[in-house]
Amino acid sequence: MKLPVPTDLLPVEQLGRVHFVGIGGAGLSAIARLMLARGVPVSGSDGADSPTLARLAELGAVVHVGHDAAHVAGADTLVVSTAVREDNPEVVAAQAAGLRVWPRSAGLASLMAGRRTVAVAGTHGKTTTTSLLTVALQAAGADPTYAVGGDLAATGTNAGEGGGDLFVAEADESDGAFLVYRPHAAVVTNVEADHLDHFGTEEAYRAAFTQFLDRIDPEGFLVCVVDDPGAADLAAAARARGLAVVGVGESAAADLRLVDLSFEGTRSSATVLSDGEELGRLRLRIPGRHYLLDAVAALAAGLRLGFGFDDLARGLEGFTGTRRRMEAKGEAAGIRVYDSYAHHPVEIAGDLQAARAVAGEGRVVVAFQPHLVSRTRIFGREMGEALAAADEVVVLDVHLAREDPDPTVTGELVARACPLPPDRVAFVPAMDDVPAELVRRARPGDLVLTLGAGSVTTLGPRVLALLAEERP
Repeated sequence: MKLPVPTDLLPVEQLGRVHFVGIGGAGLSAIARLMLARGVPVSGSDGADSPTLARLAELGAVVHVGHDAAHVAGADTLVVSTAVREDNPEVVAAQAAGLRVWPRSAGLASLMAGRRTVAVAGTHGKTTTTSLLTVALQAAGADPTYAVGGDLAATGTNAGEGGGDLFVAEADESDGAFLVYRPHAAVVTNVEADHLDHFGTEEAYRAAFTQFLDRIDPEGFLVCVVDDPGAADLAAAARARGLAVVGVGESAAADLRLVDLSFEGTRSSATVLSDGEELGRLRLRIPGRHYLLDAVAALAAGLRLGFGFDDLARGLEGFTGTRRRMEAKGEAAGIRVYDSYAHHPVEIAGDLQAARAVAGEGRVVVAFQPHLVSRTRIFGREMGEALAAADEVVVLDVHLAREDPDPTVTGELVARACPLPPDRVAFVPAMDDVPAELVRRARPGDLVLTLGAGSVTTLGPRVLALLAEERP
C-alpha cells in the first residue's frame, strides 16, 4: 500500500498511541521497538505469529495476530507496511475515523528528529553496512541509536535506542522512503536498477538517488563505493554540488582504498590506504569481497565522524554478522547449511562467491526462491545466469509478498535461464519437496545455501533435520 507522506511530520512524542499494521516485518518492528524505548504506547497486528511479535509484547506492545478494525480502537496514529493492502480493515477503520495514517518512512523520520542521522542507502548491502557501522561506532565509544533491516547476530535485534545523538538508519529506497529523511550524512553502497514495480524505469530509479543528495545536510558528507559505476556517478554529482564526498573501494579513484584482499574460509581481510597512506589491516569474520566493501564504507563514515581507525577496525573485526546475510544455520552429516537474503542477480553472485570460499573443496548446492513477480519478470534471466556459479541449483516458485500471482512468471523462468547442465538444475514449486531434493543432491563436504528474501529462510533447519535423520 502506498501512502502519502504528511507535509508536517510530528516528532515521536506527539504521536499518541501508535498502531502498526504489519508490525512483524523488519522495518516496522524496528520502529516499534524504538518508540517503545522512548515511552510511546504501541500496539500492532500482523498476518502471522512470529518470535518478533513475542519480543515486542515483552517490551510492552499490545500485539494481535490477524487484522481487525477493533484493533485500532484508542489509537492516534497508524504506521502501515507497504505490504498491506488498501482494503485492510484496520487501515479502512483508521481512515474513516480521521486518524493519522502514515507510511513506514514517516514513522522512522519522526524518530530521527533532533538526532544526527547517518542514512545507509544503496541497491545492495544496506543491512550489512548499517550493522557494521553500528558495531564499529559502539567499539569506538559511541552509543548510537540504530534501525536495521535485519537482526544483528550479536544483539538478536534490529533496533536499539542509544544514549548519544547519533542515529544510524538503514534507508530503504524500494518505495522512495529514503527521500523522506534529512540525514546529516549518508552512505551509498551501489546504485543498480531494482524495484522497477515502484519506479517504472531504470532512469527514474537512478534519479531518485540524485534526489537523495538534496536531503543530505550541506555541512555533512557522503560515502560512496566508487567501484560501482552508479555510486561513482552519484559521488561525482555530489561533489559538483559542493558536498563532501569520501570514495571507497578497490578503485584507484577511491579516497579510502582496499588492497591486498584475502579470503580464507569464513574470514576476509584487506589493507586500507587513505590517499595512498596505509592505515592498517581490516579483518572480518564474514566471507566475501562485497562484505569488505560494505565494511570499508562503514569505516569511512566512522572516520569522517571523528573516530579512530583502530577502534573502528576492532569493532568491525568483532562483527559476527546479521541474520539472513550468509548466516550459518548448522552442520549435519558433514554438510554445512547457510542462509542468505540475496534476491537480486548481483546479490546472488556475491553470496555465491562467498559461499565458494567457505565451501573450500566442497561443492555449493543452492536453493533459490525468486522474490516478487515484477522482479522475476524483469531479472529472471539474470537470476538464472548468476545461479550458474553454484554446482547444484534448486529453484522454488516465486514468493509473492505484496503482489498477485502471474501464471506466466514462475520460478521455472529462472531455472530455464540457468546455463548449468539440466541434471544439475531443478524447478521444485512445492516448498515441502525442497528439503529432500537438497539432501538428495548434497554430499559430505558440500555447502547448502538457501537464498531469497521470502520463506526460503525456513528451509535450513528442515534440511539439517532431514540430514540428521537420513545420515546419522
